[in-house]
Amino acid sequence: MTVTIPQVLFLLLLVTTAVIFARRVMTIRRNILLGRDIDRSDRKGERWMHMARIALGQSKMVARPVSGLLHIIVYVGFIVINLEMLEIVIDGLLGTHRIFAPLLGSAYGLLIGSFEWLAAGVLISCVIFLIRRNVLHIARFRSSEMKGWPKGDANIILATEIVLMSAFLLMNTADSLLHPEFSFALSGQLQGLLAGMSEAGLHMVERGAWWVHIIGVMAFLVYVTYSKHLHILLAFPNTWYANLEPSGKMDNMAAVKKEVDMMMDPNVDPYATPPPVEGGGDGAAGEPALPATFGARDVKDLSWKQLMEGYSCTECGRCTSVCPANLTGKLLSPRKIMMDTRDRLEEVGKALDSAGLKGEEVKNWDGDGKSLLGDYISEEELWACTSCQACVEACPLTIDPMGIILDLRRNLIMEDSKAPEPITSMFNNVENNGAPWAFPAADRGKWVDQLNNENK
Repeated sequence: MTVTIPQVLFLLLLVTTAVIFARRVMTIRRNILLGRDIDRSDRKGERWMHMARIALGQSKMVARPVSGLLHIIVYVGFIVINLEMLEIVIDGLLGTHRIFAPLLGSAYGLLIGSFEWLAAGVLISCVIFLIRRNVLHIARFRSSEMKGWPKGDANIILATEIVLMSAFLLMNTADSLLHPEFSFALSGQLQGLLAGMSEAGLHMVERGAWWVHIIGVMAFLVYVTYSKHLHILLAFPNTWYANLEPSGKMDNMAAVKKEVDMMMDPNVDPYATPPPVEGGGDGAAGEPALPATFGARDVKDLSWKQLMEGYSCTECGRCTSVCPANLTGKLLSPRKIMMDTRDRLEEVGKALDSAGLKGEEVKNWDGDGKSLLGDYISEEELWACTSCQACVEACPLTIDPMGIILDLRRNLIMEDSKAPEPITSMFNNVENNGAPWAFPAADRGKWVDQLNNENK
């Protein structure tokens, strides 16, 4: 079989795309694993159901019916239409044309016809999304964190989808004129757009649209790894590894809990070698473990799941739109918390690459003089959070901005002894009075006596 130049070019394009995509995926994986380890391998049955319901079934998207329905159309179209990529790849490598057509017979026409209607749905949905983002005054798309690159990123993706779907329909329309046996459901109705063109012209249109479609898909695959649309890939592991504990339940810090246990247990040996605690070093045999970092100051102090959530964030703004702090004019935006986490993690990853650090060297990296807390997220943002969990409930992917906020707060309080005055007063009252109020425990029942005296 003679190998043609288009086949060689296609092979080079395919290999180049695969290499760039794989390298970027490995970089993202490395960055995520910079976070501290947590175990999310329990309750596997619940996790599979959670992933199927939320990532695959899009159950939380329809909480807002208009955008939810449009997103489902784009999502289904993205999954189903790209099944045709298998045929395109085989045709590109072998130099064939619609290799599955003789194998599937009449079913091939029905299959491609359904792809065309889905493509039309995706195209229309993306146009509506562009209008919603750029013409309509929807508040969650006009926040300060959505200016510049985030806005451009969303528009690039939507415009790319429109080009890809248009190329797909144009390719089929030209092919249906060249080969009447390939007259499909929608492209057969669009033949008037190309009526009167010569056979050579139709062939150029068909081949041109074919190349635009395949190059666009491969470029999209690489671009997605740098975009907020990485959630296309990470939505599934992110929902599988979700926190299945009751909403709002907070984890005890192992190091702090150990100190409290020692205070409460009269039989504990205060001179015993303490065991390793989460977040601390292992220590040599017979030596105490290194002290843990309380809370989180930078991305390496967060868990790998929290870092995965940073990459998984869709920037849809549903979290910010229901945040009571944000709605009352405070600085906090849960979406910005996740975007800042991702941006800082990317910055750390680039610093590691520049320094050429790998393996154990990464763990010993002493930083670049910056941190997530302070350089990206301010104390004012952190203390504005009411811990109400509204952002977590609203997120289509069950991302937890509040978890990051709490870890950063813990670091402020336990490492820097910094907290707003009302919180400091509460801590002092708890320490001195055993309650958050400024009176001793012995006086707690006085209000009852006062009430009884008033009723006499």
